[in-house]
Amino acid sequence: MAVTLMNPSGLPQIPVYRQVSIATGSKLVFVAGQVAWDAEGVTVGAGDLAAQVERSYLNVGTALAAVGASFDDVVKLTVYVVDWTPDKMPLFLEGVARATAKLGTTPMAPGTLIGVATLDVPDHLVEVEATAVLD
Repeated sequence: MAVTLMNPSGLPQIPVYRQVSIATGSKLVFVAGQVAWDAEGVTVGAGDLAAQVERSYLNVGTALAAVGASFDDVVKLTVYVVDWTPDKMPLFLEGVARATAKLGTTPMAPGTLIGVATLDVPDHLVEVEATAVLD
């Protein structure tokens, strides 16, 4: 495997998340930001942050699978959430938990969550992009 995830001592030990990715592969995969669209471009979970997080992560999984990769190959995630406030964290984590259960992956690669004013479509509450490394 081209990616090793770790939590160094001296940093928080979060069970479902790792602070560091070590990539040894040579093929980089960049997945464009995925939103809560189904295959026909219809928004899934309008107004429901957890449902949109779940669908966005599942869409990343679909994009990765198309190139022979999975979340095990992801070295970095960036997540954009509309009107982010810390009280939304339980809904965000619920969506991640549902997606990772379906994808069969844990822990997640290092990531950055960024609050934004809006996304490309008013109904979209979250967008997730990924970088992966393959051998």
